[in-house]
Amino acid sequence: MSPRRSYDQYCSAARALDLVGDRWTLLIVRELLSGPRRYTDLHADLPGVSTDVLASRLKDMERDGLAGRRRLPPPGAAYVYELTPRGRELLPVLQALGAWGGPELGERRPTDAVRAHWFALPLLRTLEGEGLVEVQLEEGRFHLYVGGVQDGPAYGDGPAPGEPDARLVMDAGTCEALSRGESSLAEAVTDGRVRVTGDGTIAKALRAG
Repeated sequence: MSPRRSYDQYCSAARALDLVGDRWTLLIVRELLSGPRRYTDLHADLPGVSTDVLASRLKDMERDGLAGRRRLPPPGAAYVYELTPRGRELLPVLQALGAWGGPELGERRPTDAVRAHWFALPLLRTLEGEGLVEVQLEEGRFHLYVGGVQDGPAYGDGPAPGEPDARLVMDAGTCEALSRGESSLAEAVTDGRVRVTGDGTIAKALRAG
């Protein structure tokens, strides 16, 4: 394993970039915020990354205490990667970075890859309260763990595991507008672009405006 490169600057921002400043590292964190992932799943949801670079970044993250690897018990018997508590502390960093980068999204380009769960972090940033929320888009479904989740995933791909506190149904254009900061979730619910169902406090709060 190659030694970690460093800016050799006594500055907390520089020290942070020593760990997560390499290309792809923060996007790997984004994927692992959904919980343990197999290498093949990570590679599939990080279009454009080579197998060599992905393997190298994961080794770096293990070395630096941001992620770990473990073997699932039978019948799975596959290795998965998951964030350590230190790695999960990057959630607000990614949320802040996403908020800052929202205006840079513009309209989706023909060459842009997209996965439904990539909209999880922008939506998670806009939701208040505590509970499980399922989101349905044209591209697929994902679920969010809103508030109070410190030791588990921030979101997950696919339907919610169990009855969610709220279900949100919207088209891709609405979700993209929310990600770009052009509309608030409350506004989108009020004008009918987001349909809310469910009996949890989050659903009730959203319907109440």
